[in-house]
Amino acid sequence: ALAAAMDDDTAAVILETIPATLGMPVPSAAYLQSVRRLCDARGALLILDEVQAGLGRTGKLWAFQHYDILPDMVVLGKGLSGGIYPVTATVLRRPLERVFHPDPFIHVSTFGGAEPGCVVMQKVLELTADPAFLEHVNHMAALIAERMAGLLERHAGFLTGFRQKGLMMGLEMVDEYCGPLLTKTAYDNDLLMVYANNDTRVCQFLPPLIIEPHHLDEIFPRLDRALRQARRLRPLLKLRARVGRIFRKDKS
Repeated sequence: ALAAAMDDDTAAVILETIPATLGMPVPSAAYLQSVRRLCDARGALLILDEVQAGLGRTGKLWAFQHYDILPDMVVLGKGLSGGIYPVTATVLRRPLERVFHPDPFIHVSTFGGAEPGCVVMQKVLELTADPAFLEHVNHMAALIAERMAGLLERHAGFLTGFRQKGLMMGLEMVDEYCGPLLTKTAYDNDLLMVYANNDTRVCQFLPPLIIEPHHLDEIFPRLDRALRQARRLRPLLKLRARVGRIFRKDKS
């Protein structure tokens, strides 16, 4: 589909490396490598959005490093702020950066280059690039995968899949009612999870990267309860939706 959409006038292809609001589908290396080749063939830039997937979330500093590709531009944000100072960044390959040499003011930003933000950003990059930090992320990802296998077995028929790359994870359920439902029952059990807006079968599961093994002893019983409650409530939610459709049809 992408190949058909591109031609010699295509300036760029913009993708999230792992799109969170699409339900955390983890792409294959073959797919992203084919996108890179298509961009090269058409003379188009490959721009990756790593606002959520970057900075160690997937177990590597940048998610695209899992796929043996190099984008032309990368967009960063969210965790780049360290929770202290709002900051975003657009990172360019050196040949693209040359456009600013003859006229540095060709593109300006009112708050661009703010000194406190740059200090925060440098520290975040220092911490997330530390091999020990990335090793911790991968260790926790493995522990969570083990625990999640038990939930998949206990909630078979409701919890249908687990999408994971490091600590970027999604819980896939049986139908589109389940994501919003689990968001609510998880909240009732003191867990903050958000369903994927463009695939409401999936709930995003994004713990802090500094999570420790003992936290799982608290998280997973709460998640188990939330799943049980969502399973019980799902038939009622489906019935309510069906009745609502009937009334809307009658009114029309």
